[in-house]
Amino acid sequence: MHISEGILSPGVLIAGAGLTAAGVAIGLRKLEIEEIPSVGILSAAFFVASLVHVPVGPSSVHLILNGMLGLILGWKAFPAILVGLSLQALLFQFGGITTLGVNTLNMALPAVVCYYLFKQGVGRDSRRSVFMVSAFACGSCAIFLSGLMVGLSLYLTGEPFLPVAKLVVAAHLPIMLIEGFLTAACVLFLRKVKPELLGENHVAECIRGA
Repeated sequence: MHISEGILSPGVLIAGAGLTAAGVAIGLRKLEIEEIPSVGILSAAFFVASLVHVPVGPSSVHLILNGMLGLILGWKAFPAILVGLSLQALLFQFGGITTLGVNTLNMALPAVVCYYLFKQGVGRDSRRSVFMVSAFACGSCAIFLSGLMVGLSLYLTGEPFLPVAKLVVAAHLPIMLIEGFLTAACVLFLRKVKPELLGENHVAECIRGA
């Protein structure tokens, strides 16, 4: 979902950068020192997962894992994704520096939305059927929302980009299923080895602090 440089209008770029700066500020405010290693590991997982990408017009299709990051990190997904995208832009020229704000917003905001929608469903006290469905829906929904935001970013740049925007959304439909299954598998594993990461206490804390 990296949007290349030289595509988006200045207004879209500025708005994306401003909203991303706000999201990163909130994420850093919620970040505790002892959480930095786990956030770094998840940022690395995001970095690796999205390295293999298929170009689709001015954007690309690839795994993201933003639903998984959202479940565990909440608002802290903003700085985690920003770091991953920055390294990809600098090392591999994926996306670009000028589009860093928009690309981060398109992947991190759906992660935060899915946190509020599905975190309680994958809590430690949830039944197996509930948390598996919630985890699958979280992974799929995050990709769907990111695809919509990429399409919206292109459409707001100019109506001629509307066919490309529709193509980008359609191209991510198969990725929705893959990410849904991956997120469900990751949640199942975490419930066995690190269930506190999926605890419901973090939901209440995030809602109080937002």
